[in-house]
Amino acid sequence: MIFFSKFRLNKYIAITIFPFIFINKNYRGDTVLINHEKIHIKQQLELLWLPFFIWYFVEFFIRFLQYRNWHTAYLNISFEREAQQHEFDFEYLKNRKWFSFWKYL
Repeated sequence: MIFFSKFRLNKYIAITIFPFIFINKNYRGDTVLINHEKIHIKQQLELLWLPFFIWYFVEFFIRFLQYRNWHTAYLNISFEREAQQHEFDFEYLKNRKWFSFWKYL
C-alpha cells in the first residue's frame, strides 16, 4: 500500500514500514522512488519488520563508524545498496531471489 503525505523526515522523501510506503506528496509520480521502496518491502518481508529495522540501524551505525559521514553511511547500508542498484529495473522484483541483500554487505 502506498500513502502520500506531507511529512518530511529530515532530508528523506519516503519511508517504508511493511506493508506501507509513505511518500512525500510531491513525489507521488516518481516510479523509480516507488520501485526503490518496493524493494524495501521485500527486504522487510524476508526479515520481518522488527529484525529488519534492528539490522538496518546496527548496520548504519557500523557504516557511520567506518565512513564518519551520515549520508555515506546511509548509502552503504546493504538494503539501500540493493535498492539503489535496482531501482530503475522494474522487473527486478519478479526475478529477485530471497535475501539478495546479502551480496551487498
